[in-house]
Amino acid sequence: MTDKNIPVSEDDLHAYVDGFLDPDRRLEVEVWLGKNPDAAAMVADWQRQNEDIRGLFAGRAEARAEDATLVSRAGNRTDIRSARNQARPWQAAAAVMLFVGGAIAGQLAPPYFTGAPQPALQAAAALPDQSRSAFLIYASDIRHPVEVGADEQQHLAAWLGKRLDTPLRIPDLSALGLKLVGGRLVPVSGKAGALLMYEDDAGERITVLLGRNEENRETSFRYASDAGLETFYWIDGPIGYAVTGEISRERLQQVADECYRQFET
Repeated sequence: MTDKNIPVSEDDLHAYVDGFLDPDRRLEVEVWLGKNPDAAAMVADWQRQNEDIRGLFAGRAEARAEDATLVSRAGNRTDIRSARNQARPWQAAAAVMLFVGGAIAGQLAPPYFTGAPQPALQAAAALPDQSRSAFLIYASDIRHPVEVGADEQQHLAAWLGKRLDTPLRIPDLSALGLKLVGGRLVPVSGKAGALLMYEDDAGERITVLLGRNEENRETSFRYASDAGLETFYWIDGPIGYAVTGEISRERLQQVADECYRQFET
């Protein structure tokens, strides 16, 4: 039995869309959505995105109930000019505090969302904050952006894979105009995680963050934006992934799509 006095949170809505709720709680959420048309419209949009994902990758689908929802088709978005070389001391300071502390989930929900997040969804919600923090700390570093360079890619994959306790294949993004800079060990939710860094010919960088997912639950592909930083993130089995950059949403979607394909190979 569920407590009907428990308010509906944003995590409840994500769980509703992803099929994580038990029947009683699902019914309560549906009743609540009937009284909150703005939230209902948002949930309907998430459901349409999931349908787009399934349609986009239908030819690659396999009949496995545990398959993660694939990357959705990105809508057209206006290009975002790079601001990485501009001084943002308050953001950098906040990033250091958040990142070193292990980073807990940010406050992304609208005001009418309340209630404690579910563990699997809490893990997913933490990813964009930690990925943005890592980007702010390391992407602008000129001399030491990574610990192990691209010239030692095999060693980098073996080292980070061992710390993550999972085989790690480093994506080749050269087809998208991005070359590997290297990677480093970073904390993700208080545990060993990995940060991979890429850059284009103009020196624009993107990062790919990987962290352990102790709940071993999957989430649909999601998007977050904060102060010009764009992030696509998802959880697939034992690992959570987040791709962050100061580039257009459409281009970052392409990068995340390619990372997803290669991590799944």
